[in-house]
Amino acid sequence: MHQHDERVSLATIATGWLRIGVTGFGGPPAHIAMFRSLCVDRHQWLTAPEFEDAIAATNLLPGPASTQLAIYCAWRLRGRTGAILGGLCFIVPGLILILGLASVFLASHPPSWILGAAAGAGAAVPAVAAHAADGLRKPSWHRAGESGRRARWLVYASAGVLGAIFVGASLVLLIVGLGVAEVLLTHTRGNGAGPRGHRAILTWPVATVTPLISGGVAALAWVALKVGALSYGGGFVIVPLMQHDAVVTYHWMTGGQFLDAVALGQITPGPVVQTVAVVGYAASGLGGGLLAALVAFTPSFLFILLGARHFNRIRTAPRIQAFFFGAGATVIGAIAGSAVTLALEWQHLWQVGLAVVAAGGLFLLRRSVVLVLLFCAAAGIVASLVGWPT
Repeated sequence: MHQHDERVSLATIATGWLRIGVTGFGGPPAHIAMFRSLCVDRHQWLTAPEFEDAIAATNLLPGPASTQLAIYCAWRLRGRTGAILGGLCFIVPGLILILGLASVFLASHPPSWILGAAAGAGAAVPAVAAHAADGLRKPSWHRAGESGRRARWLVYASAGVLGAIFVGASLVLLIVGLGVAEVLLTHTRGNGAGPRGHRAILTWPVATVTPLISGGVAALAWVALKVGALSYGGGFVIVPLMQHDAVVTYHWMTGGQFLDAVALGQITPGPVVQTVAVVGYAASGLGGGLLAALVAFTPSFLFILLGARHFNRIRTAPRIQAFFFGAGATVIGAIAGSAVTLALEWQHLWQVGLAVVAAGGLFLLRRSVVLVLLFCAAAGIVASLVGWPT
């Protein structure tokens, strides 16, 4: 891949990327469609095959794929300056909004209708997690191919489910470990070569520091780093990576508040990974929210600025493909398992019924996640007005 030959102004990049950052509701599928419309259909800055290659390459990277796609497309047009500007214009609008909402939802004594909206949206979050896992499962299972790889896929996914439920804060070790295991299984047996040079190995010593961090700013930075640099498989994988840390290990927020954080990340525009800013806000106010966002998104910029020229090699490297096969299947299982741990955070019986409605809306009626969450939030407000516990 080469950079665009025609010079696109920074003002044009700022305007286009900011518009998507403000109106980009619906998560990665919506973001991809909006960038395709802008960069391929409307302005022909990229050809359709180039854009598809960009999607494939960014999906292989850890961290928020749609954010990396936004940064990469801007990099193609104006190099590093364009990449930084485009990425910030895509991220900042949603970050401002979600931090504003966090200040309301995490206030000491929010109004009852706010509590109702939070409880209603939170009731739908486990269904959203299950829906996200199902959406990732289909293409991943198809790519698995032959029966032997599919058998390993089932093992990795099952381990991910159990890991999300029982392992908690060390889930990232499981994800990276099974990715490395797939490299060893598929390449060591074939040619006697180990996975030397594979960057997954480099993440292993970093991942093992989890038990050594006791709290404070270092703990918040570590949780955000896991989200931005060690998460594989799409935005929703942040849920099992953060839940145990935020609720059990460091007690930054209650289980119900974590459900609220996930819901806010889904209904605000821009990257779903903005959820980490709500966790940061709960841990240490506005400064914590900004720190968490900075740490979580910095790896995405670095991956593009330092590695974009090597994307073709990354996409075709057999060991990297093997690592992401193992890690990706584990992540899909972890997202499915997080539906169980999230459901355990429900506090009221009426939330169970609302969760069933949400699941029906997502799986049977195929309504959008944002629409389902807003409907459930509205139902929660009604519940608070009629005197149901919230």
